[in-house]
Amino acid sequence: MKLTQLPDEFVQALPVLHAIIQAGFEAYFVGGSVRDALLGKKIHDVDIATSAYPEEIKQIFRRTVDTGIQHGTVTVLQQDDAYEVTTFRTESTYQDFRRPDQVTFVRSLREDLKRRDFTINALALQHDGTIIDLFDGLTDLDNKLIRAVGDPNERFHEDALRMMRAVRFESQLAFTIEPATALAIQTQHQLLSKIAIERIHDEFVKLMLGQARRNGLISFIETELYSQCPGLAQAQAALKIIAELPATPLVNEQDVWLLITHQLNLSIEATKSFLRQWKSANELIQAVSLSLPILQQFLAHSPLTNWNYYETGSANILAANRIAHLYGAGEAEAVLQSAYQQLPIKRRSELAVNGGDLLQALGLKPGPQLGQLLAELEKAVVAATLPNQKKALIAAAEKLSHI
Repeated sequence: MKLTQLPDEFVQALPVLHAIIQAGFEAYFVGGSVRDALLGKKIHDVDIATSAYPEEIKQIFRRTVDTGIQHGTVTVLQQDDAYEVTTFRTESTYQDFRRPDQVTFVRSLREDLKRRDFTINALALQHDGTIIDLFDGLTDLDNKLIRAVGDPNERFHEDALRMMRAVRFESQLAFTIEPATALAIQTQHQLLSKIAIERIHDEFVKLMLGQARRNGLISFIETELYSQCPGLAQAQAALKIIAELPATPLVNEQDVWLLITHQLNLSIEATKSFLRQWKSANELIQAVSLSLPILQQFLAHSPLTNWNYYETGSANILAANRIAHLYGAGEAEAVLQSAYQQLPIKRRSELAVNGGDLLQALGLKPGPQLGQLLAELEKAVVAATLPNQKKALIAAAEKLSHI
């Protein structure tokens, strides 16, 4: 097979390929970029594989960075672009089920491609558009199948994260995992416990954001991968419910974890603990914690107050609304955005008075009373029961200070 027209991303990288070939070595585009080009999808990173050893690459190009030279990867800098160029290699045993104990550089493309995870990722593209397919990856692309290269048990024993990559690709590409590969995942699923949770986290989020979320989730459940993930060992029923919800795409990572924590029926404190187990960023934990009560209000068809909008923030309100829609609840997004925009203030700094104003006007001393007064004024302004005007706020504060 031959691509008659190379995508722009490959065209821009052709000078790198040509330079390596002119130096007497082989060089190909490989991996996910080739797969995505064949599927007509957006190409992200363009990776290059070569028979040249790292030191030979560094002699060919003037500007390089040793990004992973011990594993054969050198980044070549070309004008404003950077391309990872990796030497063909074979790998030894994988004692930690993730990284090889030893990498051996080779001159053979076949030896390099046969160590890759799935046939659809083991395709190579020549500079003239010719596809090199040594493991029937093109057939699997046509049949929308995810198949391990060679023995799937060996591939997953080498790198247990590949099992999560399989269910993630199933969701992202709307493909199906072929039976022998699926059986191997189920057989080897306990190896996932050897993988850093940060890596599992990334794959799981990508699965949940995929176009065929249900496909990936069902395989995630049936292969028992879920049982090796923090807080999900007893969550089979909850995950099945999520899989059967409408296929409306989730927008971002916040949506993913809001949906999961809601379906697990977690309290806010339990949500924070759960997300910390998944090594989530503090900002994400805060966002999900703010959204969760609002989601529950939407599902209970309980109207939101001005304080709900103010305290939660527009983005978190909209996230809760998106998840509510999956359950047949929620509001029109435009209605929520309008309500937020009509708030008298959107943060305390917009209050027409501050602590210094109250100290001066009322003769108060710094202390808890001052903070309580400001909080009362803030709530009254947000509720639109008090105008955000300095004179009115000081008068209200004076009354409150005598209560």
